[in-house]
Amino acid sequence: MVRSIGLVGANIVALGLMAWPSPGAAQPAGPAVMVEASPQMPRASAILTETRRVADWQLANRTNWVKIPAGRKSVREPRGWEQATFWVALTELANRDRRYARPLLDLGREQAWKLGDRPFHADDQLIGQAWLWAARNGAGKTAIAPARAYFDHVLANRPAIGLEFVPHEPGKGTSDCTDRWCWCDAIFMAPPTLLRMSRATGDPRYADFAHKEFKATTAYLYDPAEHLYFRDSRFFGQRDSAGRKLFWSRGNGWVMGGLVRMLQTMDRKDPKRPAYEKQFKDMAAKLLSLQKVDGYWSPSLLDTDPDTPTETSGTAFFTYAFAWGVDVGLLDRKAYEPAAIRSWNAVVRAVQPDGMLGWVQQVGDRPDSVSATETQFYGSGAFLLAGSAMYDLARKRGRY
Repeated sequence: MVRSIGLVGANIVALGLMAWPSPGAAQPAGPAVMVEASPQMPRASAILTETRRVADWQLANRTNWVKIPAGRKSVREPRGWEQATFWVALTELANRDRRYARPLLDLGREQAWKLGDRPFHADDQLIGQAWLWAARNGAGKTAIAPARAYFDHVLANRPAIGLEFVPHEPGKGTSDCTDRWCWCDAIFMAPPTLLRMSRATGDPRYADFAHKEFKATTAYLYDPAEHLYFRDSRFFGQRDSAGRKLFWSRGNGWVMGGLVRMLQTMDRKDPKRPAYEKQFKDMAAKLLSLQKVDGYWSPSLLDTDPDTPTETSGTAFFTYAFAWGVDVGLLDRKAYEPAAIRSWNAVVRAVQPDGMLGWVQQVGDRPDSVSATETQFYGSGAFLLAGSAMYDLARKRGRY
């Protein structure tokens, strides 16, 4: 078991080893773990090796529907959000290893650079970030044209529906409000794409729309007392068995990843930037206080019991945000770098011997069960984003 040795500020540090059980014993709640009081930054070369390993497995198993659960048709769709998260993350790895550019360019040409088929849904807009990258890396303006036409249609027909999540049918996770950003995941999917569209085309309308809709979504879903986002309005009044509010790890991971990708695109002198930086830092401070001793965050963020299940997708997104925030000077190095190292080490432990990232909660909208054999494209994508940011941070520390 892990033995706690103290609490320093928001960081719990521990020493110990959680061993795998003997054959026939019950499976543990997560991978074997050693949590160090002062974790050492891994070498950049080792980080890149692990990142490539996960990317290579995912590329080799793109249509392995035994390994990758495809209960939803959208999982099989390269332009759907599940796969798009991986392809967008692969652009970051390709920026650091050009061998990964070819799969992206090939996919874009195969898909004719189209976005998803739904005319307003944020999930169908995420893949545009990969195509915008491709336009700058060999594909040319052809790769932008479908996205530009898509978003021009959005701007000409701006939905005026409210943000209350009213399902079409009881128990069904669909609502007309998804024509706008009425669920927090959308912050990763749409606004970074729109900001990149403005940068690529010189047309400020796309960014203006993104800022307006982000403000509306945040005013509706963000809990200023907890500095976390509800997934959607259905969760405002929900509580767990201990009376705690339900804040979903991956949902808030989408938000933190989206904030990173928005800030990466915004000019440092943009008058709107300080508000986004404050949002990022406020959420980071809250998340720092919720990291568990094993380096992970729980599927339900406020439930920090050590026995909560391992979950890698949310943890990888938070690693991405912490590493990037430290790298660019938005987050205090002494407080956040050790947390980023612990969480990186945690998600690396969840990579199976063949390179498959395990412990990825499946498609959903709330905390749920997860196991070592469960993976998904978006989990691999979050891992690639985390690995790319950790690689940059390690190099800055001289850990080559």
